[in-house]
This record gives sequence, C-alpha cells and structure tokens, in this order.
Amino acid sequence: MRLVFLGPPGIGKGSYATEISKILGIPHISTGDIFREEIKKNSELGRVVKQYVERGELVPDEIVIEVVKRRLEQADCKKGFILDGFPRTLRQAEALDEITKIDLAVNFAAPVETIIERLSGRRICKNCGAIYHVKFMPPKKPGICDICGGELYQREDDRPDVIRRRLKEYEEKFKPIIEYYEDKGILVTVNANRHLKEVVEDCLRIFKERGLYNR
Repeated sequence: MRLVFLGPPGIGKGSYATEISKILGIPHISTGDIFREEIKKNSELGRVVKQYVERGELVPDEIVIEVVKRRLEQADCKKGFILDGFPRTLRQAEALDEITKIDLAVNFAAPVETIIERLSGRRICKNCGAIYHVKFMPPKKPGICDICGGELYQREDDRPDVIRRRLKEYEEKFKPIIEYYEDKGILVTVNANRHLKEVVEDCLRIFKERGLYNR
C-alpha cells in the first residue's frame, strides 16, 4: 500500500502515520525527519539542506525528489510506505508518479478553530524538547517539564495569528496538489476533528473499501 498523507499544520498527520504504519507494517517516511537526520550527521546532503533551512528557504524540488527517490528504493518500502510531508509542490507530485504508483492520497481535514486550539496550546521544554499541551496533555506543574524540570515555552509560530496565516498559506499552496489527486480519482478526505483512534479506524475502513487492506 503506497500512501500519501496530506493536511495542514497541526492536523496530526505524523501521529496518524505513526499508528497506521505499525498496523500495516510499512514505513512512515517524513521528509522533515530525513533532512533533520542528515543535518545531524553533517552529511553532504545535510550541509546543503542546512544552508536552505538557515536562510529560511524551501529545499529545492530537485533535492527533495532525489532524497525521496533514494528512500523509496530501500528494501523496507517494497510492501508499501506512508509519505508524510511530500509532495509539497505539484512538480513533486508529478515526479512521485514517475518514481512509483500511489494507491491513495489521504487528505486530513478539521475546522480552523480546532487546529488553532491544538497548535496554540502546545508547549515545548527549552531543555529536553519534550512536548506538552495546556489542555490535552498538561505538565504536572504549569510551565515546568515533568521530565527534566526545564522551562516550557510557546513557539513563535504557534501563536493564533501566525497559525491563521500558516493555514491560509497551506490552503493556497496545496490546492493544486489536492486537485491533482482528486483528478486521478485517488483522493479521500478524512475528518480529523476526532480522537486519534477514531481517525485511524476510519482510515483502515477506507483502505478496506478500496481493496487495499483485508485484515
């Protein structure tokens, strides 16, 4: 099963992909994770990517496409994969079709206010990087990390006004990609305004209906 997961920031794509990859026994591939790992290793690719990241620029399509192509050639992708964070442009979507056949593009959707609540309530430890949420997963002591006692902070881009701008930018940027998969007849939209377990179960139901999953 070769899947593409789409959806705005804060929708929970990474969480859904992690759970579904365990159930299906296929890798969850996040381009962001690949780039962070390469930067950490200080590889040739990592050094190139780091230059773009430090300048606040997007990594060019050619580099992203090549990275994904190499990853999909690895043995663990033979039974399928879940792509999270790719494609981000129409060019990347078209290139992906040249690399492999995508069975389904899953578009996760939720009301804007739900996404704002999820993201604006997020707090991160300055010391160890642990993530909390003031409503859904609060620390035992407000503003203090349970793990290391470090101070918790709100990321600049988790402020409601910034989130609204990010969501508008996402909608404009991803509209052509969503339409691309819609035109191919492989786009399904899943209501992500529910508990993680319900969203995952709904995805599995859709996979069964499409004949992609028979457990």
